[in-house]
Amino acid sequence: MTAAPRPPLPRRLPPGAWVAVFWIVLFAVRSFERASELQHLLQYDGNPEDEPLLVIALVTTVGTLLLFRAPLASVAVALAGFLYSMGMWVIETPIVLLLLADAAVGYTAATRSRRVSATAALMPVAVLAGCTVWRLVSHYPDNVEGEAGMASTAVIAWLIGNTVHQSRDHAQALRLRATEQAITVERLRIARELHDMVAHNIGIIAIQAGMGSRVMATQPAETRNALDAIEATSRETLAGLRRLLGSLRRDDPGAAPLGPTGGLDGLDQLVARTRDADVRVDVRELGQRRALPADIDLSAFRIIQEAVTNVVRHSGTRDCAVTVDYRPTELAVEITDLGGGAAPGAAGYGITGMRERVALLHGEFSAGPRPGGGFRVAARLPVPTGAERAERAERAERAGVAG
Repeated sequence: MTAAPRPPLPRRLPPGAWVAVFWIVLFAVRSFERASELQHLLQYDGNPEDEPLLVIALVTTVGTLLLFRAPLASVAVALAGFLYSMGMWVIETPIVLLLLADAAVGYTAATRSRRVSATAALMPVAVLAGCTVWRLVSHYPDNVEGEAGMASTAVIAWLIGNTVHQSRDHAQALRLRATEQAITVERLRIARELHDMVAHNIGIIAIQAGMGSRVMATQPAETRNALDAIEATSRETLAGLRRLLGSLRRDDPGAAPLGPTGGLDGLDQLVARTRDADVRVDVRELGQRRALPADIDLSAFRIIQEAVTNVVRHSGTRDCAVTVDYRPTELAVEITDLGGGAAPGAAGYGITGMRERVALLHGEFSAGPRPGGGFRVAARLPVPTGAERAERAERAERAGVAG
């Protein structure tokens, strides 16, 4: 098994590194504007215009580095900066740092457990309450209403983050329930197909075998007809079983999220469900539409469904085209898109499953990137001629009479 490719360098760097780069560039530009700027920043010489900026830079850099791994520590860093900046000449600095702490509280409420997020929300409230008590005890002029308003910002940030957390949990529960329902529906569908196909066809085989054994000595022609019917029925049953086992083999429940259906009549539902996923499917039919054998009809739809699902999940485009061509002796389907992502079905059983479906019907299949960009899936499925269908119907009729 090959190792997964490493992400590009910009994605490997933590967000705090990008914040640090931003401040370094800003300070470098300012130092070029004033030769003494860097000395003011580094020596803390009391310049009222420089120290607040440096404190904000340190708090945002360290706080962002800690936010994704230790959110409580990130809140603590922002609050420490808030307390340090309360005596600065620029009165807006403590407010900015408190808002940074509120942002960390909101992120913690959206991504962490209720216990951790509640602790994060209590930290700025406790700091502001402590400042208020200290000022009252020390007889400093204080604005209780203002500090209560600042404390309410932490509560509001927690409420917003908690709402996001609950919405995400609800959406995940809905997706899980929908997946479970889809799996249940697919299992019931497979069970119905197995019952209808295996029970009926095996019954016919048993009847034909019994009849053939009884007339083997006296009616060789009837025995030959019975054997022909047994051969045809067993081949159809085997092909159906292979298709069902192929669908059971898939280990990704989300490989075909657009829902099962019985054949090409379900293309309208497929297009509607794909439109809900923000992908537009343009369906074009060529030739005279006609009734198809059930296995060809179902396989054609499954190929289109799998290819469109791959467009939704892998191509990165919002448009794809589906062509269904009813030719005299075959059915041709083609699915194309102009996506720029990885080849659909590069992993899993998507392309392999489509190729196997076509091979079972003795057709032709191709899938790969297009010369002008995008991806193309094409299949040609031979349709039995009228004589072949008449012969099959005659065999079924003889089987029914013999039964």
